[in-house]
Amino acid sequence: MRTDEISLYKRVTGLIKTVWLRYKSLPILGKLVIWGIVSFDTALLVIIAVVGPSKITQKLYDFGQDLANYRFGWMILGAIMIIISFPPLIFYSTTVSLCGFTYGLKGFFLAGPAALLGSAIVFVLLRFAFRKRLRTWTSNNEKWQALEAVIKAKGLPLIILIRMSPFPPWVYSNACFASIEAVSLWQFLVATLFVMPKLFLVVFVGSRIAKLSDGEQRGQMDIIAKVLNIVSVVVSIALGILAGAVTYRLLQKQIKELRESADLNGELAVDALEETEEGAPLLQNTSSESMDIENL
Repeated sequence: MRTDEISLYKRVTGLIKTVWLRYKSLPILGKLVIWGIVSFDTALLVIIAVVGPSKITQKLYDFGQDLANYRFGWMILGAIMIIISFPPLIFYSTTVSLCGFTYGLKGFFLAGPAALLGSAIVFVLLRFAFRKRLRTWTSNNEKWQALEAVIKAKGLPLIILIRMSPFPPWVYSNACFASIEAVSLWQFLVATLFVMPKLFLVVFVGSRIAKLSDGEQRGQMDIIAKVLNIVSVVVSIALGILAGAVTYRLLQKQIKELRESADLNGELAVDALEETEEGAPLLQNTSSESMDIENL
């Protein structure tokens, strides 16, 4: 094999090994959650295969329209988005696309503010509830001290870059920034605003899928209209993936520069940054003693 193929092979095998080791280190509850997700996805695929995609998508479209016609439907969707902004909850992107599925492009005016509000609530609550644990962690962890020092030096551009990166995922990114005292609330909210174009793409995809899910609308489309809708969905997804990949490469470039710098803080900060996908330090070994619950 060529050198680049060997390098790719090593990366893939290394990633598989890392995932397996992380899975083995999970507590029983964490493993049950993973198997629950796998079982749910498998059952969903079986249902789709048995019932048929067209019937299922029509039911989903009808449900979306019922929700849109319900007086407080927008409030229910917004509340769900805020709740699942807390780690380790999942299906955030699915809920954002549901805004487009239910309300069309107008769903962005629900998804955007709900995402911003949910992130702010998570940021404030986690930092307030765990402030004692955060101070203790920072004072005893050189890596986290270095990360805070680097973020203070680099400022808002680095915060925006980390926020826009697909890793760590959205909910863990909320916990990550709440963990870094050098990041203020206004900086976090400004960085979150830069994620709004990505949210708009997700809403747009949801709105196009809704049109294709309704049998009546689909029946009125000619072949060209159907193809254009499908192409727009594929292009939007591709743009979202491309934007995530570009942002991630820029972040990796920044990490490489920090690692190659002579400053010890840079190298330690990289190690801390690579741990943030786990939501460190706020979500590790959480106990009632580590929370300032007496002050809540």
